[in-house]
Formats: sequence, C-alpha cells, structure tokens
Amino acid sequence: MSTNILIAIAWPYANAPIHVGNITGSHLPGDIVARYHRLKGDRVLVVSGTDSHGTPVTLRADAEGLPVEEVYQRFHNQFLDLFVKAGISYDLFTTTHTDNHFKVSQAMFLALQQNGYLYTETRPQWYSPAAKRFLPDRYVEGTCYICGFEGARSDQCDKCGSVLEPEKLLNPRSKVDNSQPELRNTEHFFLDLSKLEPDVAEFLRQRQSYWRETVIGQSLGQIESEGLQPRPITRDLDWGVPVPVEGWNGKCIYVWFEAVIGYLSASIEWARINGQPDAWNDWWTDPAARAYYFIGKDNIFFHAAQWPAQLKGAGAEFSQVFSGEKGAPLNLPYDVPANQFMNLEGQKISGSRNWAVWGLDFLSRYDPDPLRFYLTANMPELRDSDWDWAEFVARNNNELVATWGNLANRVLAFTYKNWDGLIPDPGELRPADQALLATVESGFQSVGELYETVRLRAALYEALRLASEVNKYLDTAAPWFEIKTDKALAAKTVYTALRAIDSLKTLLAPVLPFSSARLHTFLGYTTPLFGEQYIEEQTDALGRHNTLRYRPPADGGKWQPSQLPAGQPLVQPAPLFKKLDESVAAEERARLGT
Repeated sequence: MSTNILIAIAWPYANAPIHVGNITGSHLPGDIVARYHRLKGDRVLVVSGTDSHGTPVTLRADAEGLPVEEVYQRFHNQFLDLFVKAGISYDLFTTTHTDNHFKVSQAMFLALQQNGYLYTETRPQWYSPAAKRFLPDRYVEGTCYICGFEGARSDQCDKCGSVLEPEKLLNPRSKVDNSQPELRNTEHFFLDLSKLEPDVAEFLRQRQSYWRETVIGQSLGQIESEGLQPRPITRDLDWGVPVPVEGWNGKCIYVWFEAVIGYLSASIEWARINGQPDAWNDWWTDPAARAYYFIGKDNIFFHAAQWPAQLKGAGAEFSQVFSGEKGAPLNLPYDVPANQFMNLEGQKISGSRNWAVWGLDFLSRYDPDPLRFYLTANMPELRDSDWDWAEFVARNNNELVATWGNLANRVLAFTYKNWDGLIPDPGELRPADQALLATVESGFQSVGELYETVRLRAALYEALRLASEVNKYLDTAAPWFEIKTDKALAAKTVYTALRAIDSLKTLLAPVLPFSSARLHTFLGYTTPLFGEQYIEEQTDALGRHNTLRYRPPADGGKWQPSQLPAGQPLVQPAPLFKKLDESVAAEERARLGT
C-alpha cells in the first residue's frame, strides 16, 4: 500500500547562486529520498521555492541599486536552470512572492490569532537615524552576547547557533552603511511560543528514537535548557507579506515566520495548478502521511521546534480561515534529517571571496551524476564534510568509473557484440549464478532501508559493495574466455551479470538518475525510470513567476529485482561516465578565490 510522502526542501534566498554546500545540504538528499519513494510506488510531493522576502534579498538589491523584484527573479530563474541540469525533481519549485503564498501565510497568521497564540507588544528595535527607518534584524550585525562572536546577526549567531534577542546584541552596526543604529520602540505581533512549548516538547520526545542526535540536541535540548520564548512575527518593512489586520499598514509578516509556511503554500499551489484544489490535504491532514524536511544545521530550530509550534497552534482552524471550511489539524514533521555543512578545501565556503564550487559553473564542465555521486559519498549527514578537488577526481575514477561504470559498459558491450544485440537465453542457471543474483537482490531490502531512514552515504556504498560482488563473480567466471570454448556457459554468466546490473541500476537510480536512465535504455526498456522536468510560467495578482514542475511517467521504474527477459533487444551501449585527468584538481583549485 502506498504512503503519501511530502518532501519539503529548504527555500534558498534569492541573493546568491547555489553552491555545492547548498546542494548537498538539502536539495540533493531531498531528491534522492523522493526518487526512492517514487520507485517504491509511494505518492510523493516534492515542494520548495525561492525565498524572495528574506532580508539577504533586500540587502543584495540595495547593494546593486535595483528593485528587489528584479533581483529575486534573476536568481530564481538561475535556480530553476540549475535544478533541471542537476536533476532535482521538484513537483513544484515556486516562490514566496505569489498571491497564493500571501493568502496562505495570512490564513495561518489569522488562525493563530483566532486560537489565542498571538498578542501585540511594544518593544525596542534597531533604528537607523542615517537611513531614517527601522532595520530588519539581518541588517544589523554585532557581537553575540552569548559566545562573543563578533559577526553575529542580531537575530541569530551562526557560530554558536543561538537564536538571539536583537536588542541584546553588543556593538551593533548597520550592514547598509556601517553606521551605529539606536533602539526605538515599535509595536509588533508576537507568537506566544511559551503556550505551545509543552506540545512541542512532547512531539520532539516522540521523535527522539529515530531523529538525528544533532537535530534533537538543537531542538529538544534547547527547549529543555532555555524554553520556548515568545517571538515577534512582524517587522517594519514594505517588501513581504502584509499583516492582515486593519491599521497595520507599513508592516509585513516576519520572514522567519512566513518562509516556512511556503511548504504548505507550495503544496496548495501545486494542487490548484493540477486542477485538484483539495489534493494538498492528502499530504497535510492525512494522519498516515509522512513529511520529511531537508535543511541545513543552521535552520534546525526553526523547522524542528518553531514550525511544529506554528502548525500545532494553527490547528484545524487554518483550513477554516483559508477556505471557509473547518478541516483536520495540520500534520507535524515526521522527520527533519538536517545535514551539517560542507566546507571547501579545508575552509568555510564564502561567496564573497569566491571560495565556492558554484552549481551551474560546475555543470558547465562536468556531468551531473559525478556531482551527485561525490556529494552523496561525502554528504555531511552527521558532521561537517569537505569538498576536495583531488578527492573528487579520485572518487570519480576509482569508484564511479572503475567499480560501477566499467562493470556496466564491459558486460553490455560484450553482450551486444557476441549475441547479435540481444539478451542471451541462459537456460537453467547454475548455483553460483543464483547465489550472485540473491546477493544483489538482497539490496532491495538493505539499500532500501537505508534510503528509507535517510542514511544516504551508507545506501550508496552498500549498492557499490554489491557491484563489487558482481565484479568478483565476473573475474571468476570470465565469460570473455568462456565464450571461446562454450558459448552456452558464457550465456549463463552474461545473463546473470546483466540481471545483476539491471538490479544495481535501480538501487543506484535515486543517486544517479541520468546514467541509470541511459543504462535503462541500453538494456532495451522502452518505459522510463523517472518522469520529466519542465519550467512553466504562472500568473497571479502579483504578476508572473516561473515554476519548476515534474511530470510523472505513465509507467515508470519499480523498486524490485530485475526481470530482464531473454531475447530482449539491447541498444548499442556507450560508457556511462568519463575518467578525469588528475590535472583537473589543480585547474579547479586555481579558479578558487579569484
């Protein structure tokens, strides 16, 4: 029986291109898990979009002297281009600057207000006398009053990970002009997280047995030590979602509260575009559905504690406010498999210093599957990892090409040449043949369980281990010599190897979708493994925006062992991957920091 699986992937700010740290942090792991569940037959919905209202976006627009909308659209379209080329198969990648997102965010605001979780209070906020305006929290930097880090934002410290009270920041300065801001009183709505703390703490304790320790530590651990404190959810801004309360002109809903609502609003937008406006409930109110949130470690507390508080507080009243009909309570996250950070050549990735491997730049010189392979093999699931160009070349050549690519190519090329381009008829298989197939086919349980529990590095290496078993089998059976004396015996060996390769193709497909799809074709299949991605323009009250969509196949691949039939025509094979010269590492390192 299929399960409704929601894959919610972190929304990138529209202020900079996406680099490999972003890809391996959230986009790639979310896509791998989505592709696995699609093969398994689950009903999968993958959503995200461009965070067009975050203060990093307005800071970028200020620096360029351009309208915010022009800046966000430029980066948004770059993101769509990258995801198509990298194979990040979103059912909908949209943006927060849509009429739909405004309405959904305002409905959640009003549901929380109706349920008694919002209140107003006048508090001091940083004000720039030079600019004559209140400054968003990320426009102000200073010294963290908890750990002493001098580059802390006024609402969060990236070094110690603490959520900060902006007015307590030490030595504040404006990021716009480096002037010293001052505190002035202003009125805002607050979300009373303290009222929701018991429910959130209990929710986290229920997840404690299978969530990553790093996630539990930064969510439940922080609640138990500091508690959930009320937080302002509005700001003095003119770019964002307006506060849906009369008399609050000139204020918008705060981006930390609004952006996470994008997972829900994107699901609702997807349902509307598909002509099934109520279908979003299958993932958001069905108790059997599972929601996975793929994020980086800097967003753990927002997704593991504060977002569940918003969902719990809005309850069934959200549907009533949004559509006029009271529905069921909104589902809380099933898992938040947050990744740590990826560094680069031993240093923290820095866009300002061009110390980064940019996704689109990489794909202008290399194929997408080697990128996906290396990022999965080196994924920072439990601790920070490091992109090393020499290691990238070595893993590409010694693992992707040597262990897997050469295995598939040499067997297919040998078969195509010696059996007239057809899968040979093996007759009755020998015990050794059956033993190999049983070993490889056990991967549908072992590798599947690793995908299921979001241990993606382990899933990749378990599949590669099974590929190495096929290589050992071929070294012993040696059909290239067998054929010279007994073609019937060679046919058994080749057929067994092809069946094993066909199964391995499926086991590796979530990580390597492009090469797996080519191999699927080489093996003579005419139905696709996966669907197609395409960009589609949407128009609403706020204007036009492009979206990334996914069209499922009518009859795609299945998460099951190979049923490769004898006599099936092959397509003339070609190498799946390219071996890289060792000089690539030096060439790429020379590009860094320039």
